[in-house]
Amino acid sequence: MARRKIIVGSRDSKLAVAQSQLVMNQIAEAHPEIELELVTMKTTGDIILDKRLDKIGGKGLFVKELDKALMEGKIDLSVHSLKDMPMEISEELPLIAFSKRENPLDVLVFPENSSSENKKLPLGTSSLRRELQLREIYPDWKVESVRGNLQTRLSKLDSGKYGSIILAYAGIARLGMEERISRIFTADEIIPAAGQGIIAVQGRAGEDYSFLDCVNDKHSEICAKTERAFVTYLDGGCSSPIGAFAEITGEEMLIRGLYYNEESQEYVKGRISGNVSEGEKLAVELAKKLKDGK
Repeated sequence: MARRKIIVGSRDSKLAVAQSQLVMNQIAEAHPEIELELVTMKTTGDIILDKRLDKIGGKGLFVKELDKALMEGKIDLSVHSLKDMPMEISEELPLIAFSKRENPLDVLVFPENSSSENKKLPLGTSSLRRELQLREIYPDWKVESVRGNLQTRLSKLDSGKYGSIILAYAGIARLGMEERISRIFTADEIIPAAGQGIIAVQGRAGEDYSFLDCVNDKHSEICAKTERAFVTYLDGGCSSPIGAFAEITGEEMLIRGLYYNEESQEYVKGRISGNVSEGEKLAVELAKKLKDGK
């Protein structure tokens, strides 16, 4: 009997390929009858590196080319960092699996062979969400934008352009580079981006993806949907500096949220807790409170 073939689409960065490989390894182990092939491509978000994401159209720039390949049947599924995905997802291309979550926190990274902060050089981040929160932690450290994939940003750091940069722990860990981490920020210090640390798999509506039961993690799925409900309520899908982080302990869920008011250019943080089964409802409730200033 012929083996079923699944073509997996990914951005062509080293981290994106490593994440796709993680998913593919899980599928291969659980379903040896499936033949897997990886196809990589550059996205618009990977090509335009001289502007911050919110200035050029937001997170959709990282998925546009992969979405097109999915729609045209050139690939069978695509693998993404969930935090890089826009909030508005086409009904024709649903999210079909959420990986077990890696550490979701943000980290400080020093230049190679350096063990201390150099505040004479700027602190680099590609995220206004991080920048806002960093100003409280390091009020006297100049923050500048740094774009590019993880390797590119580390290269800019190591070449002396920045004193430190802020990255997601998950990306560093998935490339086996944890030794580069100098400080792990708590979720109270820097609320992560919605979905940070979760790998999302996207497919075509109406197709059989039951083989992805080996990839999908129920806790991750619940947290992902909860965090995305918070951001969606605040219309923060593309570029708004909004943070959302849900944690599950037994039947209880704690949600932290950050809302940024574009007009006043001020942000507020808050938290809410309740039963896991009401995660999305709680997220919207928190979002409403922060937006209304209550």
